[in-house]
Amino acid sequence: MFLFASCSSRPIALRSYIINHSCTYSTLLSQSKNRENNIITIQHLHSLLHRNESNPRIIHQLHSHFTSAGLLLLHGRQNSGKLFLFNPLLRCYSLGETPLRAYFLYDQLQQLHFLSDRRQRLPPFDSFTYLFLLKATSNPRFPYIPLGIGIHGLTVKLGFGLHVYVQTALVGMYLVAGDMVDAYKVFDGMPERNPVTWNVMITGLTNLGKFEKALCFLEKMPNRTVVSWTTIIDGLARVNKSKEAILLFSRMVACDAIKPNEITVLAILPAVWNFGDTRMCGSLHAYVVKKGFVPCDIRVTNSLIDAYAKCGCIQSALKFFLEIPNERKNLVSWTTMISAFAMHGIGKEAVSMFRDMERFGLNPNRVTMISVLNACSHGGLAEEEFLEFFNKMVSKYKITPDVKHYGCLVDMLRRKGRLEEAEKIALEIPTEQKAVVWRMLLGACSVYDDPEMAERITRKLMELERSHGGDYVLMSNIFCGIGRFTDAQRFRKLMDVRGVAKLPGQSQLT
Repeated sequence: MFLFASCSSRPIALRSYIINHSCTYSTLLSQSKNRENNIITIQHLHSLLHRNESNPRIIHQLHSHFTSAGLLLLHGRQNSGKLFLFNPLLRCYSLGETPLRAYFLYDQLQQLHFLSDRRQRLPPFDSFTYLFLLKATSNPRFPYIPLGIGIHGLTVKLGFGLHVYVQTALVGMYLVAGDMVDAYKVFDGMPERNPVTWNVMITGLTNLGKFEKALCFLEKMPNRTVVSWTTIIDGLARVNKSKEAILLFSRMVACDAIKPNEITVLAILPAVWNFGDTRMCGSLHAYVVKKGFVPCDIRVTNSLIDAYAKCGCIQSALKFFLEIPNERKNLVSWTTMISAFAMHGIGKEAVSMFRDMERFGLNPNRVTMISVLNACSHGGLAEEEFLEFFNKMVSKYKITPDVKHYGCLVDMLRRKGRLEEAEKIALEIPTEQKAVVWRMLLGACSVYDDPEMAERITRKLMELERSHGGDYVLMSNIFCGIGRFTDAQRFRKLMDVRGVAKLPGQSQLT
């Protein structure tokens, strides 16, 4: 049974893939007849696949070796050994950056099987084969649902229609496509559902923003797990439904008596700081300390520092940071604290923290440098200190500045009123993603009453993002401020001609 058309009618990309990743059919058949399979070698290769599943280059090299050594042929008495390599390879492709390769591999092996098996028996693919093929269809990089529907029909014909893991993958595939009707049909038709099936359903509905439906499935789930609760809590937090996320977290702990894991804590902390309640942050801190998360998980520790700072309590953030033994702090810990100082406009403390980090032998990364540069700019430090860090970033730490680093430099110059220098820097930024820098300068022009520069900057912004309504309004306001009402009206009319709308301001206050 063939899922695809014959080789002669395939797209060129598929034919070239087969040519590049396989020997001739005759060579493969010859090797498979003359080579005895060494189970130790196969186990070793299987281990290599597992250890390097996120490394496409190594996966491609292993695939090439399997093919040239005849280790993927599916005929004879060694089928189980061949699937021992084939299924993990299929899985690597289905979850990787090029999931379509999973289908090419499946089709290639199917063709080779029929050419090598004189009895023309069906290839001995198992349920895991079709599970991984279905996962490929719902891979976020390549959600090719029509092909998945074809696989669905094939699994029914081949007798995998009631297999729990295959059916679970089908539920996930339909939900990725936003097809809740077919997802429900598959789910309702399953004679057996394990917790994974329920979690796939809950995750899919949560990703679609269908929180009420996800909660209904959570209610009906026979044995709710921490994964089930965490999925919805994380989904609510990601769309800024902080209150709902916090209430659900409390219900999980109080009603179901389920202990959260570190992923749950990391999911709820953004909801806590977005809610902005320092006492709530302190209560969660006490809870996770009691449950033993703080001593053993540095990610939770760093997130708590960040949460205190974003709740507006820099003292609590610093106190907690200082309580952590230095040997446990990693680069993220230091960067988070430096960023916290920068957020609160406390430049001197941020610089002091950066120098302490250096003394402990940690080298900054790009994010650390953005944090300390922001601290220098927002904290009102001298230009010399800012430039010292900027030059150190390039010369000592070999970090090439990007638009965010240049943005910090431009921001520092415009705060000092040195708009012409800031404009020159902005012109030299080697990236197309610099509209935010020009917009920063446009705002400065309104403060320092420089309409000529503002008009130049507006032209630059029009070249990059002519549909941003705020630019037209700001330019119009600048002209109004100096009495050039005709020019102001010109920009307002230009908004109408181009169909540009100014987005209204929003507030989270209710």
